[in-house]
Amino acid sequence: MSELPVIDVSPLLATDPANPGPANPAATDRAAADSAAAAAGPAKRAVAEAIGEACRDSGFFYVSGHGVPPELPHRLDAASRRFFALPEEVKAEISMDRGGKAWRGFFPVGGELTSGRPDLKEGIYFGAEEPPGPLPLHGPNLFPAQVPELRDAVLDYLDTMTALAQAVMSGIALSLGLDEDYFRSGYTAHPTVLFRIFHYPPAPPDDPDTWGVGEHTDYGLLTLLLQDANGGLQVRTPRGWIEAPPLENTFVCNIGDMLDKLTGGHYRSTPHRVRNRSGNERLSFPFFFDPGWDSEVPPLPYAPGHRWDGQVDFTGTYGEYLLSKVSKVFPRLFRTL
Repeated sequence: MSELPVIDVSPLLATDPANPGPANPAATDRAAADSAAAAAGPAKRAVAEAIGEACRDSGFFYVSGHGVPPELPHRLDAASRRFFALPEEVKAEISMDRGGKAWRGFFPVGGELTSGRPDLKEGIYFGAEEPPGPLPLHGPNLFPAQVPELRDAVLDYLDTMTALAQAVMSGIALSLGLDEDYFRSGYTAHPTVLFRIFHYPPAPPDDPDTWGVGEHTDYGLLTLLLQDANGGLQVRTPRGWIEAPPLENTFVCNIGDMLDKLTGGHYRSTPHRVRNRSGNERLSFPFFFDPGWDSEVPPLPYAPGHRWDGQVDFTGTYGEYLLSKVSKVFPRLFRTL
């Protein structure tokens, strides 16, 4: 069990993206939030209230009732395990330095930095499948020829999780006193979609300072995390560090720095970290759902203040902000862009 709430988001999946309502920038208080949620119906109102409470508390919750077919995560997991079992030199055939500006491909254990320190994990970076172009973090993905089924699994997963993320954001909008399509018709009309597959070897049992991923917050709006049965995720809540173990048929959802900024710190982007103490290899699949690359990201109309640490006070587009962040994760690659 976990101390984090489990929220059934199935009522939000009824949102019709082909018939979005108008944005509601005039909504400025709790009464407006109640009004917006009430207009969406009692089931959506209950989901929105639960999401809002979780976002104000720890910024983390589990998503159930998501409608993702069970066979899709199973396909993704099986293909990923086949890839990470390959020899290092074979995995390196799709290394990130071959992805260029698209910032896609494989990195080895220790190849990613969190808070300036190498992580005890290896992984693959993916994003929306696009033709080559001039924009950083846009372009084609790199897929291994030795595991051809990984391509279909990843692309199917990206489509499915994009739809789920839009639905969860509709609940967040309602919880903030906004129309449920406030984000879908604006900030995330053309979202920035990034996806990672991480493979963690077991952490050395006698080294308390070795982390699969060190303490950090996420950059964007929303993260939806699929994790295998081995656990290891920890969340820093107002009551201290807690475990966020895998729960069957759920995703862990957390908000990122950008939503914290948009709400003036009203919703919390919370530090978290990973240590794999299971004695087994661990896989996790974080899906990041962010504003459009060229989107300006001013605070929401009612935002009461500023994020406590000032880390996301900036002007410009989301793409400029994101580049400034990822350059710290792969400094060597960033210098080649």
